[in-house]
Amino acid sequence: MIVQKIGKYKLPQPLDLKEDNEWLPIPRIARTIPFGYRLDEEDKDLLQPVPDELDLLEKAKDFLKRYSSREVAHWLSKHSGRYISHVGLLKRIKNEHKNKNKARIYSRWANFAEKARQKAEKIETERLGSKKPKSDEENESATTQ
Repeated sequence: MIVQKIGKYKLPQPLDLKEDNEWLPIPRIARTIPFGYRLDEEDKDLLQPVPDELDLLEKAKDFLKRYSSREVAHWLSKHSGRYISHVGLLKRIKNEHKNKNKARIYSRWANFAEKARQKAEKIETERLGSKKPKSDEENESATTQ
């Protein structure tokens, strides 16, 4: 049985990355700059976080459970000083959930594949009549003869 190693999966990145209560820069992947980020002056392919806007966006997510998206978008625009429409707010949150779900699913698939590979190796080595894997020294001596 040939066992192939599992390659690395490129997981989609969530829109907001926070590590130790500090927002991290993200790569620019689209033409529009998402709410809560600004274009880096030195590197045009990097977006720098605006912590105040991102913290307000976190509060806005909680407000959406109780208030309409129009009211929350108006509140967010008023308190942040940066305009965001109700459609833009909903789109931003929808994309964030979608990316987090994709990352969770891909991670789960990678775990399933790794467990299956380990089980296949175990079954192959325990199977009656299976050959014992050769060590590197035995392989070298067999090729030199």
